[in-house]
Amino acid sequence: MLPKPLELNSLPPYSTKNFFFFYPELLKACPVCVIMPVQCSNCVQRRAVLKRPKTGHSLCKDCFFWAFEEEIHQTIVSARLFNRGETVAIGASGGKDSTVLAHVMKVLNERYDYGLNLLLLSVDEGITGYRDDSLETVKRNQQQYELPLKIVSYEELYGWTMDTIVKQVGLKNNCTFCGVFRRQALDRGAMMLKVDKICTGHNADDVAETVLMNVLRGDIARLCRCTSISTASDGEGAIPRCKPLKYAYEKEIVLYAYFKKLDYFSTECIYSPNAYRGHARAFLKDLESIRPSSIIDVIHSGETLSVKDGVKMPVQGTCSRCGYISSQALCKSCVLLEGLNRGLPKLGIGKHHRLHGKILAQEPLTEQEEKKLKPVDF
Repeated sequence: MLPKPLELNSLPPYSTKNFFFFYPELLKACPVCVIMPVQCSNCVQRRAVLKRPKTGHSLCKDCFFWAFEEEIHQTIVSARLFNRGETVAIGASGGKDSTVLAHVMKVLNERYDYGLNLLLLSVDEGITGYRDDSLETVKRNQQQYELPLKIVSYEELYGWTMDTIVKQVGLKNNCTFCGVFRRQALDRGAMMLKVDKICTGHNADDVAETVLMNVLRGDIARLCRCTSISTASDGEGAIPRCKPLKYAYEKEIVLYAYFKKLDYFSTECIYSPNAYRGHARAFLKDLESIRPSSIIDVIHSGETLSVKDGVKMPVQGTCSRCGYISSQALCKSCVLLEGLNRGLPKLGIGKHHRLHGKILAQEPLTEQEEKKLKPVDF
């Protein structure tokens, strides 16, 4: 009589030897099925080393590498992300996503003769013990992939580092400052290099998380454009951004980096545990554990979203101070910087558009306004 089937997903992560010590009935029931290695479902010649989270196929290393790279190639071709002769800056942070992106872009550029001029662009946020270490990884990647590297820093562009910003604003809203400044720093660095496009390592998990965040915040404007694989703003001098890894699962990116033995930095940012994105990520992981296709399903929902006629959408223009893309008189970066320089860090947090006129005119704020915008000391 066969033993009662076990729910394998609920079992603890024992080694193979210990697994059969705790569950000997599996070995007795069908020793051949348990011991026999699983063959690659693609080539049916080599032993499978993984089961793809995205498709469920069991693949050997070579077949997985080919499938992963070909899917990214098809994404690039179908979306027409690049044109021959373009100079493309790859946003490199030293993490798994940007490292895999740089590696795959170099491989595909040579394999299919895209004719692209690739280079690495990094942003130094000024986070001691995190970004300085990850930039060392980027510098090694530069040598490994033989690509030019440009590093721009918050201190050089804004006169502030994230360490000094956190000292003033605390750990609650620091990711807002970092996200806004990083986006603009990438654009400024790309303009210095005179590139045609910026290539970022946003994967399927990142896109799905962004969809959920915008739904939870009720941000219709960002919700409509966050799933775009290529974004180009109408602002003067705006450089298009693209996401070749848009449909690549984070788990598969980690597996690809692991089996390829790529050199990447895996430490989490010391300021990110309090980020709002973390809640969306945790929720998405719970959904994925129940239904693996949840990630792609959320992305497809965002892609097919349409806004009914009559809904007022923000009109994109340029910042009156720095000329950067903005739907307000002042861009978010300028408002955040103004708040930091005035000792009013809450100026860029929340909606304070009515104060933009005073900021542009360099008028002092009232005592009541300053009280609401100053940090709270406990």
